[in-house]
Amino acid sequence: MNGEEEWKTKLTPLQYHVTREKGTERPFTGEYYQHKENGTYICICCGEELFSSESKYESGSGWPSYYEPMNPKSVAEEVDMSLGMKRVEIHCSRCGSHLGHVFPDGPKPTGLRYCVNSASLGFKKK
Repeated sequence: MNGEEEWKTKLTPLQYHVTREKGTERPFTGEYYQHKENGTYICICCGEELFSSESKYESGSGWPSYYEPMNPKSVAEEVDMSLGMKRVEIHCSRCGSHLGHVFPDGPKPTGLRYCVNSASLGFKKK
């Protein structure tokens, strides 16, 4: 699936805004923000496995946060200069869907915080 009209029929308006238009959901409102089940967080657009519940932690940021992706090749990065600051955007390497941003203020072992919009995720129970 790659046509914008096709994405609009598959995704909710919020999912479309976040994944296709690089939007952001309001903090502390996402479905997976306080989610505690064991399993795998996947890309809502293509099903790519992105993050394990084992790497999820409470960052206090208002968005689901992970210290590492399941497979480094499944999450791509690019510099984001929007909002007048330099950030590192993360997106699904398979379909290009915007996920959120990665910051260098996470816990050990990586020291990274993958700050992800719930709207860009699905979940498969373990």
